[in-house]
Amino acid sequence: MKLRQLLIIFFAALLTLTACKKDEIIQTDVTPSENEGEDIISDTTATADTVTIVFGNSGATVTGTSSLVTATVNGNQVTITNSDTSVIRYELSGSTSNGFFKLYSGKKQVIVLNSVDITNPNGAAINIQGPSSSPNSGKRTTIVLNGTNNLADGSSYTSTPSTEDEKAVLFSEGKLVFGGSGSLAVTATGKAGITSDDYILFQEGSIHISSSSGHGVRGKDSVVVAGGSLEISVSANMKKGISSDSIVRIDGGSTVIRITGNTAYDNEDGEYTGTAGVKANTAFVMNGGTLDITNSGTGGKGISCNGTGTFNGGTVTIATTGSNYTAGDVSSKGIKCDGDLLFDGSVVKVTAKSHEGIESKGSITINDGEVYSYSQSDDAINSASTFTINGGFVCGHSAGNDGLDANGNFYIKGGVVYAIGKRSPEVAVDANTERGYKLYVEGGTIIAIGGLERGSSLSQSCYQASSWSQNTWYALTIGNTTYAFKTPSSGGTQMIVSGSSTPSLKSGVSISGGTSYFNETFAVDPSNVNLSNYTGNGGGQPPH
Repeated sequence: MKLRQLLIIFFAALLTLTACKKDEIIQTDVTPSENEGEDIISDTTATADTVTIVFGNSGATVTGTSSLVTATVNGNQVTITNSDTSVIRYELSGSTSNGFFKLYSGKKQVIVLNSVDITNPNGAAINIQGPSSSPNSGKRTTIVLNGTNNLADGSSYTSTPSTEDEKAVLFSEGKLVFGGSGSLAVTATGKAGITSDDYILFQEGSIHISSSSGHGVRGKDSVVVAGGSLEISVSANMKKGISSDSIVRIDGGSTVIRITGNTAYDNEDGEYTGTAGVKANTAFVMNGGTLDITNSGTGGKGISCNGTGTFNGGTVTIATTGSNYTAGDVSSKGIKCDGDLLFDGSVVKVTAKSHEGIESKGSITINDGEVYSYSQSDDAINSASTFTINGGFVCGHSAGNDGLDANGNFYIKGGVVYAIGKRSPEVAVDANTERGYKLYVEGGTIIAIGGLERGSSLSQSCYQASSWSQNTWYALTIGNTTYAFKTPSSGGTQMIVSGSSTPSLKSGVSISGGTSYFNETFAVDPSNVNLSNYTGNGGGQPPH
């Protein structure tokens, strides 16, 4: 193939540009399992019987009980035993600094929080168990929020029977579904904020959880956020904002998680354990809504998943600012999945101080959406296996290592790719050539500051600039589309550009308008860039 050279004049600088080839892309299909099951109770007015509990200075009053729904009251400590076959509605109101609501029930129920304020200095504020004969087999409970509600525990759980679990300020053996137009503040100083030994579904309402002792939210089978507002702050070491032994899924609503706890030694597991905004053992799925995570703890992660991670929609923003915990080899990362990662429509923005921004121990596939990752110290985006970009807008910016790194083959087939790597021996786009793998470029629009992996197979023409300026806006025109990008304050010596047709490049431009990406450092079709004074042609050496 005859090499061509493109001479580009931008202001006074001369750029030398070059030619490029490719191979076939294998797309990884990631389909996580789901775990919900039953329909929720959405119409609480349809329930036949209502039990009313009012907490107060003289103790709690309970009305609406029957021979099948009995109450034991000791001051503001209320225990209900339900053996009825119908759905019961429990309405809680009033205030107590030394009380609780405990329910034994083998049936589904609705608990309405009507501006209630409950603090239990010796355990859970609300404790939902199964029937007294089998307390660890609870059914689904719908929590309806009306007005402003507050729940809090104490520093120790001294009144928990040895035969029962009591793991949080609001604890249920069965499923928990949250709805209503009110708010709920949960303060956890003894154990977790909200826990279910089944699944938790957030549909409506405004919920704020602050925990200095346990996880913010833990659903053993799954945690799903479908709507409403969820804000979680966790300062405890080793704990997570949202934790599940199975799936964590965000379908809608607004979720904000703030983690300040550090890595510590877990005596139960016999190892050092870090914190995370979200921890899912089977799969993490982002379908809609917003998820905002900051983690300042040592060894802390934004999203940690033992299985697959799938980003179909919505917006994810993650910042990890803590250092790595070297004693236990626990790294601080933005997104870390042991399985494959699929980006198929979400807007994902990650910044990481001490380690990778985004890492998969399997493969990474990007089909659509926007994926931006910045790492101050390590790879911006790293795949332990194949890395494939089919579409979308992708930016990997590393101040300490490779911008985009695959430990298997790397395929760029489409999309817009802006990669920035540290100076040699690191590169902007890296494949594991030491083990016989390659970078294959078939299509897409590519800007690589720091160069491409040596020995790459490049079928789409690429062009290498002889120099580039730092902190400078450039305009790249390919066909009828103009891309504007701001160069970093440091990076590798090479600038490589590639597109579906011969590009034009100009430096020192000023821009406005267009569609912005990558934290305002990239724009498509800005309105005031003029490239009419600008041409180029001819040969050179292939970039590497």
